[in-house]
Order: sequence, then structure tokens, then C-alpha cells
Amino acid sequence: MIKKTSTNSSRYKWEVLALLWVAYLLNQADRQVFNVVLPLIREELLLSDVQVGAIATIFNLAYALLVPVAGFVGDNFSRKWVVTISVIFWSIATMFTGLSNGMLLLVITRSIATGGGEAFFGPANYSLLAEYHDKTRAFAMSIHQTAYYIGIILSGYIAGHIGEMWGWRSAFFVFGAVGLIHGIVMAIRLKDKKDVTHKVGENNKEKIRFTEGFKIVFSTPTALVLTLCFSGLIFVLTGYLTWMPTYLFENFQMSLSSAGFHSMFYTHLFAFIGIILAGRLSDKLGNKNPSYRMMMQGLGLLLAVPFIILMGSSTVLIFIYIGFAGFGFARAFFDANTYTVLYDVIPSKYHSSASGVMIMIGFGVGAFAPIVLGYIKSILGLSFGITSLAAVWFLCGVGMIIAGKVFYLKDFNKKKSLESNI
Repeated sequence: MIKKTSTNSSRYKWEVLALLWVAYLLNQADRQVFNVVLPLIREELLLSDVQVGAIATIFNLAYALLVPVAGFVGDNFSRKWVVTISVIFWSIATMFTGLSNGMLLLVITRSIATGGGEAFFGPANYSLLAEYHDKTRAFAMSIHQTAYYIGIILSGYIAGHIGEMWGWRSAFFVFGAVGLIHGIVMAIRLKDKKDVTHKVGENNKEKIRFTEGFKIVFSTPTALVLTLCFSGLIFVLTGYLTWMPTYLFENFQMSLSSAGFHSMFYTHLFAFIGIILAGRLSDKLGNKNPSYRMMMQGLGLLLAVPFIILMGSSTVLIFIYIGFAGFGFARAFFDANTYTVLYDVIPSKYHSSASGVMIMIGFGVGAFAPIVLGYIKSILGLSFGITSLAAVWFLCGVGMIIAGKVFYLKDFNKKKSLESNI
């Protein structure tokens, strides 16, 4: 009987991964819809480049401001319901985005409601996945991350096709409806893990205070450097995701669906390949020396630098596509290790709160990329803006390699010592 329960538990952790994988796919697909149909929205509602950049910026700011609250909630309440309600809420907000008739309603429905709803997904999602996957954590996180890539690829083509056939509003209606259906499935199938120390209401002394997530991140050098470099990662990715479909649409006279597809496909196909390799490599190297995980991240960012320059400065499509592919493959080595590195140096009871702080700072910084590139576009051109993003990842890559060598093992051992004394 005990053996049967263990087997069922072992199988269920992969069902949890599947449920959260689909939710994350929809999360990223939903986020990319706006970027793909952006030219249609701008044309119909007569918005400037700076205005559409501002909508994306406000979205990320709303997301960033609410994420630490989400982390606090995720450490103190049912992670199953935090994740599930988040999916349902943002899906409904996405459907309402299709009813917008101007800048104000886009800000309310897209930037505030959708961004706010998505904020509560991340911390509880990663923490719940980490609870079910201990020895398989880096691999599970890597598989989970593939949903990001596939979601953006699918959204890039499907949203563009729907926008061309039936208008940009229909794209929001369709993606919102699919998310709502999956939210109902999660409400039925997803469960909180019972055999973890995080138990709601069982002991008030175990409650995590709101400020503790900030304190633990800022007092742990490895976590702080990771958070700062995660901010650089998100700044570049947000700028790329927001403006690259428009860049191909305007500079190479592509159709909306082709621009949406090509701007996302090569990057995320090679990121998919890269993260599977990186996840396996991270588990192997991490067992020998945990600090190798962070150095892998830094090397990935440095490897991506020449490809960012290529995709922003080339006037030949094939070279731009090579830039996309190299950019995607290299960034996968960061993605595969982000939460594994954070959880390596942060005690488990703070996982959701610390995730919330990292995401808040990351998206708070990254939020400004769309409007910054929109401004640069109007003065120096989008090619210059995209190329200049390489400098951000160069600095972050160097910083992570140094932190991996200097701080990682100290913080890793400190975390183990703290948890062994509990």
C-alpha cells in the first residue's frame, strides 16, 4: 500500500508539471498577443510608437508592483488556488482587452487588469513545481520553461493569422477563452503538496511576513546579483518581444502573421533545444559544484551578445534569422538555472516570497524597455535600439561569472546550515 502511494505520488508530480506547463504556455502566449497585433491596434486607434510602448511599459510595471504581494500570498495561502485564480482572472481580462476602443481602456484592461492577474501566477507556480520536484528540479524547470518558447511561437503565428482574418480584437477573445477553460481544468485536477512544511493556518509562527522576502534577497549576495542580472535579462527580452514583430513588418514588408512567426520561431526553437541540454548539464555540473549553475548563466549571456548585434544590425534576413537562433540558444542557459540558483541559496520557506521580489525587480526594470525602444525608434531607428541591447547582457554576463566564483558556495552552505537547524 505504501509502495502504491509512492508510485502515484511520483506519477502525479509529472501531471503537476503538465498542468503548470500548459498554464505557462498560455501565460506567455497571452502576453505576446499584444505585441503581434500591435501594428493593427496602432493603426485602428491612431496611437504613436511612444503610446504603444507605454501600454507595454505600464503592463510590466503593474506586473512588477504586484508580484511581491503575490509572493507573500503564495507563501501563506494555497498555491493551487493562487495559480488557478490567476489564470482565470487574466484570461477574463484578456477577453475584455478585445473590447478596448482607445488608449485608456487598453491601459485598464491590458496593462493593469491582465498584468495584475498574471503577477500572481509566477511565484506560486514555480514554488509549487519545486515542491513536487526535488531531485528532478532543474530538469523539471527546464521542461517547464519550454512552455514559454512554444507559447510565444504559437502566439506569434496564430495571433497574427487571427488578426489578419478577423481583426485584432478576435485574437484577444480566442486566447482569453482558451485560458479560461484551462483555469477550470486546473481547479479540478491541481492539488497542493501535502507533505511540505508550508501548511496554511497550522502555525501562526510559520507565517511569512511581507518584508521577509525583500530582506532575504538583499542579504544574500548571490540572490541579489541574480536579481539584478535577471532584470537585465528581462529588459532585453521585453524590448525584443515588444518590437521585433514590428521591426520585421516595417523593414522587410512582411505580412503580420509572417512577421509574428519569423520574429519568434527561430529564437524560441533554438531556446527549446538549448534549455533541454542546459537543464541536463545543470543537474550534472550542479551535483559536482552548485556554483557552476550561475556561471553557466553568465556564459550564456556573453555568448548571446554577438547574436544580438547581428539580429539588430544586419539588413539580410538570413543573417537576422541566424542572430535569432543564436540569441535563443544562448539565453536558454540562463533560463534553465534561474529558479534553481535562487532556491539553492534561499531557504525553502521563502521560495515564493523571494521569487516575487526577483520578478518584481526584474519586470520593474524591464518595463521600461518598450517605451525606451519606442523613443529610440523615433529618433535613431529601431535597428540601433535593438543592437544596443547587447551591452546590457555583456555587463550582466560578466557580473554573474564573478558572483558565481565569489559568493555562490558561501550562500549555498549558509542556506543548508539554516535549514538543518530548523
